[in-house]
Amino acid sequence: MGIINFGGFIVSAIVLNMIPGSDTIYILSKSTLGSKRQGIISVFGISSGILVHTILAAIGLSAILMTSAVAFNLMKWLGAGYLIYLGISSLIKRESVVEVKERQVVSDWQVYKQGLLTNVLNPKVALFFLSLLPQYVSGTAQHVSWSFLILGISFVCTSTLWSLCIVYSATFFTGLFNKNERMKNITNKLAGCIYIGLGLNLLRATADK
Repeated sequence: MGIINFGGFIVSAIVLNMIPGSDTIYILSKSTLGSKRQGIISVFGISSGILVHTILAAIGLSAILMTSAVAFNLMKWLGAGYLIYLGISSLIKRESVVEVKERQVVSDWQVYKQGLLTNVLNPKVALFFLSLLPQYVSGTAQHVSWSFLILGISFVCTSTLWSLCIVYSATFFTGLFNKNERMKNITNKLAGCIYIGLGLNLLRATADK
């Protein structure tokens, strides 16, 4: 399939997955302030977002972000706005994020959707894929799109496994947060500040980074 050094790609993917970012913060907040179930759902939301970027990279649409300043800035502002929105929502809430059991079905969808949008609306993820994947695809490959898809899906698998490890580790502290209302509120506010910080940092992004 024209893939070069697949083993090296997997090692790189694992290392890169371990670097904290907005996805990690989102998964941690859902796992500690919500439940293990919501943490797992958030993982699949994030993974779905990565899969979207993989498909876009494979068919070439993500390349538009590297050539169009308007497209890049639009996506950047949408992504930053959404992160800041999540942050403000966490700051003004007195209960844990998506905590009401009576709305579990709606809440599960919200957790998944938020995870999906958090990833999809981050132009840095698209640029990351366009800068990483080509390094492991031969210039003489006959099916570059398929090569991108295989590498992208492999990245999704490693990301999902690592994120699930985060969920199971984070839920260890869930009992403490649920029993201590003050601790829960402080953690919620902290997550909100981090979201806002990540959103503001995203506004600094440029297409060449």
